[in-house]
Amino acid sequence: MGRQPVTLCARLRYAFENTLTKGPAAMIGWLALFSLAIILIAAALMQLLQVGYSENGSFVENFWNSLMRTFDAGNMAGDGAGEGAEPANWWVRCIALAVTLGGIFVISTLIGTLTSGIESKLEDLRKGKSKVLESGHTLILGWSPKVFTIISELLIANANQRNASIVILAELDKVEMEDDIATRFPSTKNTRIICRTGSSLDLDELEIANPHEARSIIILAPDVPQPDIYVIKSMLALTNNPNRKAEPYQIVAEIHESGNMEAARLVGGKEAVLIQPGDLIARVIAQTCRQSGLSAVYTELLDFDGAEIYYSEQPALTGKTYRDSLFAFATSTVMGIFRQDGTVMINPPMDTVIRAGDQIIAISEDDDTVKMADGPTPAIDHSAIRSGPPAPSAPESTIILGCSDLAGFIIRELDNYVPSGSLVTVVAPDSDHVERFHDLSENLKHLSLSHQVGNTTERAVLDALDITSFNHIILLCSSSLDVQEADARTLITLLHLRNIAEETGRDLNIVSEMLDPRNQALAEVAKADDFIVSDKLVSLMLAQLSENKHLHKVFVDLFHDEGSEIYLKPISDYIATDTPVDFYTLLNAAAERGETAIGYRIAARSTDPKNGYGVNCNPNKSERQKFVQGDKLIVLAEQ
Repeated sequence: MGRQPVTLCARLRYAFENTLTKGPAAMIGWLALFSLAIILIAAALMQLLQVGYSENGSFVENFWNSLMRTFDAGNMAGDGAGEGAEPANWWVRCIALAVTLGGIFVISTLIGTLTSGIESKLEDLRKGKSKVLESGHTLILGWSPKVFTIISELLIANANQRNASIVILAELDKVEMEDDIATRFPSTKNTRIICRTGSSLDLDELEIANPHEARSIIILAPDVPQPDIYVIKSMLALTNNPNRKAEPYQIVAEIHESGNMEAARLVGGKEAVLIQPGDLIARVIAQTCRQSGLSAVYTELLDFDGAEIYYSEQPALTGKTYRDSLFAFATSTVMGIFRQDGTVMINPPMDTVIRAGDQIIAISEDDDTVKMADGPTPAIDHSAIRSGPPAPSAPESTIILGCSDLAGFIIRELDNYVPSGSLVTVVAPDSDHVERFHDLSENLKHLSLSHQVGNTTERAVLDALDITSFNHIILLCSSSLDVQEADARTLITLLHLRNIAEETGRDLNIVSEMLDPRNQALAEVAKADDFIVSDKLVSLMLAQLSENKHLHKVFVDLFHDEGSEIYLKPISDYIATDTPVDFYTLLNAAAERGETAIGYRIAARSTDPKNGYGVNCNPNKSERQKFVQGDKLIVLAEQ
């Protein structure tokens, strides 16, 4: 059968449908043509029939009156109704009725079209599709629970900035994001927060957030099965964007799987700083479980509320030694040197010479407070300083209650710190979790690994484990459970552990992982020594690196088992506890051992969150303080 010919009617209908796809403007145009046709036909009929709305009405007069009837149907009721007027001709009435009915159709359709068009535009505005005109802003791509901690930190960091702004581009409704932010932050002070709906994987939608004029870009991993793919493709959309700027971007992103780090580095190059949340949390837990209060120290250094880490070039220190720099600042605490070639040296040898172009790495309230002190350094109280070798480390026993994807990381990290002959026991909820540790035990150097099945929320299981015999207790949240359910199981176990501690009169060194920061307040009832809130710690790191990506080298050095790390050591090993001393004396006592003192922890305040759990980093160096047994000196040391 041959092809059927296309009729004229079909062609006209096809052309009409194509014009309608152009939106409300096309519909308004068709209505205008339809109205014009009705009015012209009405005026022509009246001219042909020699009738009109008024006696001896011309074509133009009839055209005008028909036009008025399309806009206002009430005009028809007045035909021939004036005092002394002749009754209207029935031809006029019929034609006027047709014009009025056509006008009602046109006007009602026009109003509907305009209403629909306006609603569509308002919906586009509500969805946040207009381009952001900000510059020098912090751009956050993606949405996760971490966004609230990041915003909180950036608001503090922007406190001394003018016209600061944060732009968020995510695949969520703009109003929904704005409502969530407004609930958490009723006041954003001097910082504007702009939300836009869109995908960072789409180049056109990415342009809405104006990434090319952003000061820094944070890419958050979404809560999906393969989050790294989203992050890597987002970086690719930035670095290989045809409209990209000539200058390098400052990108901070999180990569969950270690196998994806190499691909992420290839895409991000020197423009991106990458952190691996699991690796970071595992290192912190491994270090913190052996030192109560260490998580509070890390939180103090990572958040913007209080003291932070800054780089500062001080030409007056050129040619001086690192030890000289420790005493050169009254309101800042030196912790290392940033060489001109990019090398980071945390707690270098005390005789290390500072070269021209080097920068001091210091803990201070703000970047503009890193200033050398005027006048001589106060006298050191040498009589209060205690010397002598530290006590030898004895083998340690650690028990890990619960099992998550972090367990393997934590055990490997512990193996780098504990003395030989140490033990670690893992209690997992089922045999499937236990199987993963068989291969791991063969590669440990200092640890002996054992594992067993048990539900740690049951008191009988905990009693059978002889919990009080372990030096350290790590409580992990299950990766396979919902966040709230995992935290709830952790809370139940914590309550059992504290009850055991009260009944036996023994102090238990417990480090507990929490997934939701809001549950930490509930968990504090159980009085764990430290809480590692995973999302919060990662969020703090992302916020810090977005402000200064060079801090990444400092954090890598601090969290790595090689070189110097942060330790909380008995302050009685350094000074006499019966004599008030200032921090200059503590600095000197630590320097004599090749260590850098950065603060102290008061044991009496260790359970008080309002006082930072007793942690004081970058204290007033001139203030004299009397310490007691149990207080700790926070130092940077190799062991």
